[in-house]
Amino acid sequence: MSNKKPFLVDAIIGNSKFLASLGRTGKMYRLWWPNIDLPQHVDAIRTGIQWAQSPVSWFDEETNGFTHETAYVAKTNILQVNARTDQQPVQVDSLHFAVPGQDIIVREYTFTNVSDQAASFSFIVHSSFLVSENNLYNTTMFNAAEDSLVHFRHKYYFALSSANVCTGYQSGINWDNVQHGELNGNNIDMKPDGALNWRINELAAGASVTIPVYITAGHDEESVLLQMRTAKSKTSAEWVQETTTYWHEFLAAAAPCPIDDNEISDLYDRSLLMFKLMSDEQTGSIIAAPEFDENFTRCGGYSYCWGRDAAFITTALDKAGLGALSDSFYAWTLSAQSPDGSWQQRHYHDGSLAPSWGLQIDEGSSILWGMWQHYLEKKDSDFAKQVWPAVEKGASFLMSFLDAESGLPKPSIDLWEEREASHTYSSAAVYGGLTAAASFAELAGKPELAAEWTAAAERISAAIKELCWNEEGGRFYRGVDLTVNAGKYEQALAAGSTGYVTESNKGYKKHVLDHDAVIDISLLGIAVPFGAVAADDESMRRTADAVEAALTVPGVGGIKRYEDDIYIGGNPWILTTLWLAHYRIQTGSIDEAKQLLKWAMDHRTETGLLPEQVDKNTGETAWVVPLTWSHAMFILTIFMLAEAEAK
Repeated sequence: MSNKKPFLVDAIIGNSKFLASLGRTGKMYRLWWPNIDLPQHVDAIRTGIQWAQSPVSWFDEETNGFTHETAYVAKTNILQVNARTDQQPVQVDSLHFAVPGQDIIVREYTFTNVSDQAASFSFIVHSSFLVSENNLYNTTMFNAAEDSLVHFRHKYYFALSSANVCTGYQSGINWDNVQHGELNGNNIDMKPDGALNWRINELAAGASVTIPVYITAGHDEESVLLQMRTAKSKTSAEWVQETTTYWHEFLAAAAPCPIDDNEISDLYDRSLLMFKLMSDEQTGSIIAAPEFDENFTRCGGYSYCWGRDAAFITTALDKAGLGALSDSFYAWTLSAQSPDGSWQQRHYHDGSLAPSWGLQIDEGSSILWGMWQHYLEKKDSDFAKQVWPAVEKGASFLMSFLDAESGLPKPSIDLWEEREASHTYSSAAVYGGLTAAASFAELAGKPELAAEWTAAAERISAAIKELCWNEEGGRFYRGVDLTVNAGKYEQALAAGSTGYVTESNKGYKKHVLDHDAVIDISLLGIAVPFGAVAADDESMRRTADAVEAALTVPGVGGIKRYEDDIYIGGNPWILTTLWLAHYRIQTGSIDEAKQLLKWAMDHRTETGLLPEQVDKNTGETAWVVPLTWSHAMFILTIFMLAEAEAK
């Protein structure tokens, strides 16, 4: 495995097979192929300029006085980076994108002499690949016939070259040695890095020269070099035009933005473009975010498919007219369902179980609910027939997971993946899943099942209102039957809480508190989206007001997840803030919802992407970028607003 540390993503590029993460300076940090979740292959790809008798000046870093302007080309997934410095006479403008339908990434660099004298320099690319996220057995070689550097390990091959013939190369040159730019022409080495350079002589004052760098992928040397020949068969300008047209047509085929506002429309387009990159075209799975913390330094990883996230995302896709991506996702869920009818925490793109820490009952429930939301868009009977066997198995599993005495689902892990209890949000999700399954059962001509599942859902709703209501606090409990450690259990009892100790497997003691009174944004999910309790019910109004009062972050604003949140410092999140907006829209507080929407939009990144979190002290982007669920909540917010204002 790579020893890479987490970094802040500023942009992503990709196509049906490639996904790459870049920083705002244009440095490439991650590259996935041939699927968007794994394997990941790049350590880093760096670019610089070398002047005579000087070390390399890396213009994809904020050194040597370089400053950068970074943005997507409007209505495309083409990234533009402009690098400037007063210390050197050359400025660099670059474009970065993956060619649709090809195993090709184009990185086009244009060097402009902004001085009044001719300039001579070399452009150098240092490429370090940890193929398949592995430090061992990487090989780098130079193919003279194709003027290409090739990195490979096992069945993954990556070639780097240009339409311009390189001046020098070296296979096997580490980061420390490449600083001097002295490439020795070594043809092959069992090392992960290499370098290419191109000499630019006497670039006239005011003149520009463009050098495209192509990255291609294949499963053997022949195929990767064939892709390189394809890359060189067109100019980079032609690839830019072809890719621009592709993304324009993609947006044109989607539903128009429902709100006539330029700023909202821009983020709407960016969200749709991002959704396409987060959707694995080959399998249909949708990842939560590009991975950036493979070693689980501060989290459990993000580049997986969660049923919970995807249910919100596909509902947004359907609203935006991208139902084909939802079709593919729900076809994928059939491969990810466990034999017992459950869907586990998260999965790889091929449907196999990803690293996990226990059943989250809301995952499968959300998938069933999302399937029904998807069906409601087009009323496609073929879709209903396709998913019915999975729906029946999934609903049967949910029924088996209900506690016979309380009517609530048995304890499982919560949506934030931190604690075990019978969570109120999870109970509401099961209500939504069983209600959806009952609707599918009616379509399938199974009225007995529909009645059974509806009755179970109604018992859950009644139990939420009775057992999960915190009369003293005037809001819903986050959950009941909360498992804690022995120390916290004793502290809670000393403070007046109640609980019990039971035995689990092999006689291990389990300490359980009767109630979890922490205020959590997910309590809004009881009403929005699952409807286990009506949004305008007094208990929900009081709960929503308690959520806003307790979780609004002073100064920076926005809504954090729950009262004692410490993850990455306990910051406000985009999706949580928009969740409150959803509730306010549902209950007619349109102006308040608009303020919450504005806060989320104001905290986009420089490139227009929505992060997971916003730093509670500085208001800057924190942690994951982009989070697909954040963009989904934005799309749902603006459609809910448009529908509310149209009434």
